[in-house]
Amino acid sequence: MAATAGALAVLQLASIVAAAVLLSSPPAAAAEPSVDFIDVVACSQSQGCDASVYLSGANSEQGMPPNANSLQPRALQLVEDIRAKVHAACGPTVSCTDISALATRAAVVLSGGPTYPVPLGQLDSLAPAPLRLVNQLPGPGTSSVQALIDLFGSRGMGDAADLVALSGGHTVGKSKCAFVRPVDDAFSRKMAANCSANPNTKQDLDVVTPITFDNGYYIALTRKQGVFTSDMALILDPQTAAIVRRFAQDKAAFFTQFVTSIVKLSKVPRPGGNKGEIRRNCFKTNSGARLVDVVEGFAASA
Repeated sequence: MAATAGALAVLQLASIVAAAVLLSSPPAAAAEPSVDFIDVVACSQSQGCDASVYLSGANSEQGMPPNANSLQPRALQLVEDIRAKVHAACGPTVSCTDISALATRAAVVLSGGPTYPVPLGQLDSLAPAPLRLVNQLPGPGTSSVQALIDLFGSRGMGDAADLVALSGGHTVGKSKCAFVRPVDDAFSRKMAANCSANPNTKQDLDVVTPITFDNGYYIALTRKQGVFTSDMALILDPQTAAIVRRFAQDKAAFFTQFVTSIVKLSKVPRPGGNKGEIRRNCFKTNSGARLVDVVEGFAASA
């Protein structure tokens, strides 16, 4: 059903709270989780946008490859902090899924990126995604662009520009040493030396403008300064190399495609439809939860 004026006001408040909480975070904490919002928190693409990745405990996605040791706990906690503030002000009226989507946009905009419409009204899943689906998520060691295009295509995003634009989320954030690409050139040798000196160091994913959402990531790729194997694959494969170069030369072109692609990502259908609940805590399902059909909620965008 259509959103009421009161419901829209609540969603506007959620947007404001998301921005306020992100702004109030310490600089180091605020910069580091940004890539997690874009890559993981917004949508666990194993089963659509449903906040399943937040659920802790038995069978949690957080311990499954390729999520294990890669998710930023602070990024996950930040969304729960936002939920607590919104629910304290308005009651349990906004899902963790919608808060994640709003926080993702706030992180993009606050770091210099474009704004975009966020489809809302999504409910939170009642269980984590099964391992077989989580295992379909691409890892940073993926070298086959065709495999990535095929995976995106299976979710209705078969345009190579979608893959390249959403990979641009790596324009902010850092990586643990375990995920940087193998040594095969001067840049990778430098990363390996840094990691050898301090295994706990974290590598900027964009070495040109590491805390700004812009096209610095693509500029770095043209200089053979990609951090992940999957990053370098984009500039080496003929299917995507020209798109990388175009984005490196034209930030506006990147922003335009990013908006198109992330909105498309947010609309990837959930296998069972929009069924679930509005969690009272993003990390666990509600006690005695029942399935809630989408018609019991509302559809809107912010």
